[in-house]
Amino acid sequence: MAQRQPGFTRASALGPIADFVDGQGGSISRVLDSVDLPHGILETPDLPVPLPLQFRLLARAARETGDPHFGARLGREVRIENLSAFGRWVSEAGSAGGAIERSNRGLNVFLQTGTNLKLDCRGEEARWSIEFLDPGFDGRYQNELLGLSYLIDVVRSFVGPSWTPEVVCTTSTKAAQAGALEQIFQANVSIGHAVPTIAFPRKYLAAAKRRGAEAARGGRIADGGAPPRGEPLVPQGRDPAEAVLAVTRLALLDGYPRIDWVAAKLGMTRRSLQRRLAEQGTTFSRVLDDLLREQSKRLLATGAMSITEIALRLGYADAAHFSRAFKRWTGASPIAYRRARG
Repeated sequence: MAQRQPGFTRASALGPIADFVDGQGGSISRVLDSVDLPHGILETPDLPVPLPLQFRLLARAARETGDPHFGARLGREVRIENLSAFGRWVSEAGSAGGAIERSNRGLNVFLQTGTNLKLDCRGEEARWSIEFLDPGFDGRYQNELLGLSYLIDVVRSFVGPSWTPEVVCTTSTKAAQAGALEQIFQANVSIGHAVPTIAFPRKYLAAAKRRGAEAARGGRIADGGAPPRGEPLVPQGRDPAEAVLAVTRLALLDGYPRIDWVAAKLGMTRRSLQRRLAEQGTTFSRVLDDLLREQSKRLLATGAMSITEIALRLGYADAAHFSRAFKRWTGASPIAYRRARG
């Protein structure tokens, strides 16, 4: 049986986690170090991150701040429009129902794979759920609370800032947690559910932000808006080389990428990663070479960094090592390449 690839999410899905952890008396640097994530991820929110790694990051942040409901409290600070172009596209829908339709259609393409969104309407009630398919457990609950917060924010941005769901359904089995979560969500909380869900009157699907907006009628949710142009796609997990490339980009934030680090973040051994890439007709060295060539061309074209700075940024010991590699890739020195492009 083929090994299951982990889902991926964008770092932007964590919202303002750095400020929030520090504001709670914790240290985001300690949190990142404890899960072996580069600190540069805070400045590159569009980079894909393996979903189990986000689970662990949230679990460690909860322990760092001493808050068993960290995901829910962080969720009070999130805004759907801050989730890159995808979030803005969702928030610009004509109605709450249209925003939900866009979310359901685009989530696994633009923001987070391994996650299912589903809207179920029965009679006068609407139920919107978020299901995480990754089998990881550490931090999964915190991620569910954060995911529920995004669902609430989508509907709230259309219905009004004081709106709350009729019921928030969680997977928690501890009755003592319900009271604390009700204070955070400002809504009734029901525990022991298989899938995190918010329930609200179906009529709110037609809520529009402004007069003249193309709202759904009678609770219908058809929207039809084209997905955001230019928004990068998250790795779908079907191509091992694509997943390796995504994690190698992440590793590059902290110097020259190491195959063992990349394999560990994908839940593999070094040997299994090499075997999966061989099945795709490639190697880790080739994936890394392609990435370094692409990144070096981009950095040279901007002209914002010196050759030495670029070399160090890409993990080379000095400019000479970088220059030899670049000439091997392109046949030109970095200086000549930059001059040729003005």
